[in-house]
Parts: sequence; structure tokens; C-alpha cells
Amino acid sequence: MADKNYRAELVGVFGDPVDGNPTGVLEEAGFAAAGLDWRYLTCRVAVEDLADAIRGMRAVGMRGVNLTMPHKIEVIQYLDELSEAARIIGAVNTVIARDGRLIGENTDGKGFVRSLTDAGESLTGKVVTILGAGGAAKAIGVECALAGAAAIHIINRNEGRGAELVRTIAENTPARADYLPWRGTAAIPADTDILINATCVGLFPDVDACPDVRYEDIAPGMLVCDVVFNPAMPLFLKKAEARGARVLTGLGMLVNQGALNFELWTGEKAPRDVMYDALKREFEEA
Repeated sequence: MADKNYRAELVGVFGDPVDGNPTGVLEEAGFAAAGLDWRYLTCRVAVEDLADAIRGMRAVGMRGVNLTMPHKIEVIQYLDELSEAARIIGAVNTVIARDGRLIGENTDGKGFVRSLTDAGESLTGKVVTILGAGGAAKAIGVECALAGAAAIHIINRNEGRGAELVRTIAENTPARADYLPWRGTAAIPADTDILINATCVGLFPDVDACPDVRYEDIAPGMLVCDVVFNPAMPLFLKKAEARGARVLTGLGMLVNQGALNFELWTGEKAPRDVMYDALKREFEEA
């Protein structure tokens, strides 16, 4: 009995809203498949409580956390180190605790690009239009550009934030980038090959909401993607599909992010198929 270890290693997610975040389902399925005594905690953390949450993470010895909206940018000030990707993007969605230091990483864009690859899509020479300029949009924009996209259109209501993302892409990647103001109902550029909603519009519980864009601009054959994963098929994608577009849900991006997180935290290869199946079952049973 004296040799029995009752302490599980802890990871989790900090966000607000976070009740509908299913990341724990796929991570814990991965831990079980790998025989690891790890637990994933889903924690609602308000903006004003983020500093305390990070201190608490250190205090209880958590091995890492994910950050979701609205913490991906604000968390940077509380970390000891950033990866090169997180530094360029200016946002963090994964924190790794290592040797008493908290290291910020960004797997958002990498997870998205991997989901495109899994679907047989190539970014080489493509024109990508991104709705939003927050943490997820920054990660996706930079990683799409690094993966071979020819041009990135950024549509955002806040001109300063949109222009900042354009500069980030232009200064760190070979792709062209431009900012398009989002005033009222946004037009989708006619040269768009891939349209991505990188905002939280449509995320549970606001499942009846969708981005205010001209859906008549969505052409048959265009690939339309959403970072929203709950519901699995948000209204944005339903409207795009009705226009003849091909659609890619946020589930693949979520699974690929989860697999990257798993490997960063544990140092072991993620059982990605097990994690995807667990998430798929969760949404089928919901």
C-alpha cells in the first residue's frame, strides 16, 4: 500500500464560456488508451480571474492547460517563455509546465492545417479569406501562409487588430495579405478559395447565430470552414452548404490540436484515432 500513487497528473482548459468545450473527452480517451493516470479539468475562468488561475496552476503543479476565448492573448503576460510560433502569432492556446517554467505554445493553426490535409485539401497557391482577427484567426492566418497560401484576406470589425494581423503575415511569411473592413454585412472576395470563420459566432449556447456576411457570395465548390466545434455543424456551415460549398467542421481541427497538446504535455505519441472516435461518439450522443 505504501508504494501506491494516488496522485493523478492534471491538465485542463481555462476559458469563458467553456461549459460546451469537449476537449476533455478526447484528451481523457487518449490518456486511458496510453495507460496514463492523467486528468483533464474544464475550468470556467473569467477575464478578471486569469492571473489567479495561472498562479493556481503553478501552485497545484498542473502539467499544462489549454486557453480558449477570451484568454489566448492576455495569458502571455503571465508566462515565462513563448515558442517561436506563439511569438509570431501573438497568442497562446497551450501552456506546458516544464522545470518550474510555463511555456506558451500555439497549436490552433497547426491543428487547422492538419485538418485540411486530412481532408485531402492543399493550401498551395490558394486564396484564403478569414473572418476575425483574434487569437484563432492569427494562428490560422500565419500557419496557412506558411503552408503555401498565396494570399490571405482578413475581414474584421476592429481595423487596428485586422491591420496588425496583416502586418504579422506580411512580415513573417511569403504570402500577400490585406485587410478588408467589416461594416454591416461583409462581402466575401470573389477570388476566395477557402473561407474560414475564425470568430466564436455560433458557438454553444448561441447556436442560432452566424457571421453577418453575404452568403450569396459563397460560390459552389468553395471550401468553407469553421473553428466552432459545438455544435459540430454550426449554422454558418449549414448556410454555406446550402449554397453548394464544400464544408469542413471544427472537429478535425479540435482533434489535431488535442493530439498536439497530448504530445507536448506527456512526451508520448497521441492515439489520434482513439481521440477522434471518442469526440465523434460524444457529438453523436449529444
